[in-house]
Amino acid sequence: MNTRVLVFLSLLLGIGAVLHFIIPPFIYGMKPDMLLSMMFLGIMLFPKAKYVLLLSVGAGIISALTTQTPGGQIANVIDKPITGILFFGLLLLVKDRINVKINVPVLTAVGTMISGSIFLTVALYIVGLMDGAFPILFGTIVLPAAVLNTAFMMLVYPIVQNILKRAQPLTTA
Repeated sequence: MNTRVLVFLSLLLGIGAVLHFIIPPFIYGMKPDMLLSMMFLGIMLFPKAKYVLLLSVGAGIISALTTQTPGGQIANVIDKPITGILFFGLLLLVKDRINVKINVPVLTAVGTMISGSIFLTVALYIVGLMDGAFPILFGTIVLPAAVLNTAFMMLVYPIVQNILKRAQPLTTA
């Protein structure tokens, strides 16, 4: 593993952890997961299986430590690795077929909805609120989070990509 890439990915996780911690909760302690956006950014910039696994497990642990949602600790540890692997698979499917300006926001929105679905399913099962709570929480938490993460990624991705192009020792592939 490239040490410079690992340092960059750890910086993304650190920034994501701070954003995840300071975003205020909406309903039942749930809030948009900006750490998820940083995980997606790292996967898009360095699409290799070893980095994806390391990044998604790290994001799951950090999210579990900073969550305020009942049952969110276990849900985050389960959610992030599964989401990271699925996001990586989707990225590999569309990487060379669809323009980056289209696939970055679409993949971010889809990835956030996948993550939110897994998280809600696990958290609601642990808490015991599976009776009709999922659609309400999906509509009030996950969909706004998908919009926020997509807008954030559309703003941040081109900036980070330009920074990486100027930093010659770091490669994006």
